[in-house]
Amino acid sequence: TASVLKLLSGWLADRGWNAKGLVLGGYGISNIARPLIALALGWWLVLVMRFLDRVGKGLRTAPRDALIAHAAPADRLGRAFGFHRAMDHAGAVIGPLIAFFLLASGVSLRDIFWYSAVPGAIVLLLLIFALPQQELPLPPARTRLRWSLLDVKLKGLVIASGGLALATTPEAFLILWAQTRGLDIAAIPLVWAAASLVKMLLVMPAGSLSDKLGRLPVVIFGWLARIMLLIALAFAGSQSWLVWALFLAYAGSLAITEAAERSLVGEAAPIEHRATLFGVYHVVVGLFALPGAVLFGLVWQLLDQQTAFLMAALLTLVASASLLWMTRKTAAAAA
Repeated sequence: TASVLKLLSGWLADRGWNAKGLVLGGYGISNIARPLIALALGWWLVLVMRFLDRVGKGLRTAPRDALIAHAAPADRLGRAFGFHRAMDHAGAVIGPLIAFFLLASGVSLRDIFWYSAVPGAIVLLLLIFALPQQELPLPPARTRLRWSLLDVKLKGLVIASGGLALATTPEAFLILWAQTRGLDIAAIPLVWAAASLVKMLLVMPAGSLSDKLGRLPVVIFGWLARIMLLIALAFAGSQSWLVWALFLAYAGSLAITEAAERSLVGEAAPIEHRATLFGVYHVVVGLFALPGAVLFGLVWQLLDQQTAFLMAALLTLVASASLLWMTRKTAAAAA
């Protein structure tokens, strides 16, 4: 649902719909749905609220990314996307820690969901009063988005990102991997918060680095680092320090490419189709991630976890090679 809505909302933003309104509506739906989980008397209402939360995410993502790309200076686009992703990861660190301390203080889980309306309301007020009204450039009359005319780096990233999504190790399996290596179940929230902290600290410097070195070198470096870490996960022992180190290093490898990938889309997409192409990028990643998770789980269950991680490493290598091949082939032809 979220993936399809990312494409639709991006297309609407490029067709004259108010981009700020789409972003505000998306955050509004999510920030209304989450506190209402406190009213749940059964699983079905939780499911409905989670569905609405994903609807909100799908509605806001592509227009928001297009607004960031439109507002940020070209030479600091990676830094801008890095800052946004860093704040998102900061929330993933601070939110669970606040919830933990509230639970430890005797606050009920239902009340915690109600309290989540407070930061949600602050976000909406900031969007309404602090975000300047911006309109995305409209395409000229009868201008159509044509795949054949797009920048090869953008096409390569979209195609390769689909392959990479097939190879992405689901987060739940990383937790299972850590548990099979001796991680105590009580330490799971702590290691999860630490992983989000690593992402928060790395994503903005990595985005700034892509402003200086270029998007592709940072993306390829991050993907190659992921390959090496997947192989290490396959053969790792059970030493506690190694489990923590690999878990956090893998989180870091994901953070390295977040801003660079979005920046590549933002600068390579035609300005009048930018939101739509952000939607295309996100929908490809989202749609391929589901079968990728199923494939990883089947290999884990039918064979073993080592084979699953090695398969993910191989698919990541294929995705990296395809991106390099497409860009180098076009560069050679242009020369």
